[in-house]
Amino acid sequence: MKKILIGSIGTCVHAAGIYNFSKIAEKEGYKVEYLGSSNPIDKIIGSIIEFQPQIVSISYRLSSDGVRKLLNELDEKLNNNNLKDRIFIFGGTIETSAVALEFDFISKIFDGSEEKEESIMFLRNQDKKNIDEKMPQTLRARVEFKKPFPLIRHHIGLDTIEETAEHIKILAESKLLDVISIAPDQNCQQHYFDQDEMNPDENGAGGTPIRNVDDLLKLYDSSKFGNFPLVRCYTGTTNLKKFSKILKDNIDNAWAAIPLTWYSELDRRSERDLLDAIVENQNAIKWNAENNVPVETNESHQWALRYCSDVIEVTTAFLGAYNAKALGVKDYVMQFMLSNPPSISPKMDIAKMVAKIEMIQELENDYFKMIRMIRTGLLAYPADPDAAKGLIASTMFYGAYLKPDIIHAVSYTEAIKRATSKEIIETVKIIKKSFSLAHQGLPDFLADKEIYNRKEELKKEARVLLDAMCKLTDHVEDPLSNAEVIYNSIKLGILDAPGLKGFSVAQGRFSTEILDGKHVSVDKNGKVITEKERLKLLGL
Repeated sequence: MKKILIGSIGTCVHAAGIYNFSKIAEKEGYKVEYLGSSNPIDKIIGSIIEFQPQIVSISYRLSSDGVRKLLNELDEKLNNNNLKDRIFIFGGTIETSAVALEFDFISKIFDGSEEKEESIMFLRNQDKKNIDEKMPQTLRARVEFKKPFPLIRHHIGLDTIEETAEHIKILAESKLLDVISIAPDQNCQQHYFDQDEMNPDENGAGGTPIRNVDDLLKLYDSSKFGNFPLVRCYTGTTNLKKFSKILKDNIDNAWAAIPLTWYSELDRRSERDLLDAIVENQNAIKWNAENNVPVETNESHQWALRYCSDVIEVTTAFLGAYNAKALGVKDYVMQFMLSNPPSISPKMDIAKMVAKIEMIQELENDYFKMIRMIRTGLLAYPADPDAAKGLIASTMFYGAYLKPDIIHAVSYTEAIKRATSKEIIETVKIIKKSFSLAHQGLPDFLADKEIYNRKEELKKEARVLLDAMCKLTDHVEDPLSNAEVIYNSIKLGILDAPGLKGFSVAQGRFSTEILDGKHVSVDKNGKVITEKERLKLLGL
């Protein structure tokens, strides 16, 4: 068993930090010798000789002059007694930690700005040299490595490749992100393979102007610093299979985000017919699965962004996962976009998300596993940066109940401007503190009858829609993964959203309204209707 000696030095009576650290060390399997506060240097030396710890953790919070004298004394006596063959940790304020940096025998410093996660990761891996370089470089392995803490992901795509690369390096060196998502501009997403169709006036619009493999390699290479974060990139809105191969070969894409029905005439983010898009998207999902790339179908929150009912959002969440499994995906990334639409209440948000989780869990087996990812909804972001920070903190706090494997951080500047490393780092710190607080213990939201009953209602109503889809044909062995069935379910209005009315292949026939914090379908008279009633009005 590894041993650790912990105590504050000199006349420092502050003990809360070292006591908490001792409890963390005990839970991580260390034998702890806790000396408490106000230990003379001679007592530290004697305890090292007697206890023979692999790690010595000392703390001092009073003044820079005081800590310098104490550390000089400790340094001298460690040399005299040949006791430097172990790891020394220092904990203090920012002021005293700055002095501790002057002493080479101290290998790790905690200045109070860190979260609990960093202490645990250090204790787990203190015996590994160059731990950052050995950080797992596949999604599943990294998730397992970081438990019980989630991976943190953020996207970045600035005006130029050079600027984006510069900020990726800053983010990597910060060690705050586990996943960096590259955001290409719309020209790249739509016309990478036919660049003569790009509009040069829109270069850099919505992301960074990736035009060739060298651009991708430059961005990828800029991530090989700090904690060596995983790298991924949006898969584009056309030629998704071809672009998937480029991403796999050049940036070792951490996972592919491929919708089931979107980037088509459904949302006009490409010119693809809906049926053709579904077939192409399924082929791209299958290619990634065959090449061991995890997949996210980012399906259900796209419907929610068009103000669909909660039932349709749950239905499409299951449908996306069902298709991923049918197409051979092993590690399935399921994104839960909270506060989307923004008028949903936190209680009903939790009910909706747990309904999704429980239905997708029915699909899980030894070969198909869900990786949960939470984020704050795009539509909810206010233009006021301080209000946006409050939104992020609150959604990530209650979203922690979903036990995420990944937190998709979205900067507080989302509604104002694209984020640089500065805003991203600030946002991640907000999220880490919010999650850390929630991690100490949340109530069981499902003990609330309102939440539980709504969750059960959503699952029941979603099955009504899935059954209706299956009944569209009796000639298909697996209708829920059949492109024509999915296409017809949208054309006929089984899957629908009011935000698609008038410009889409979808009907947009029924409105949704907020009722007690939930999004429900209503008829033309504003009366709330069940899915059976809605299907009957459609003639199904």
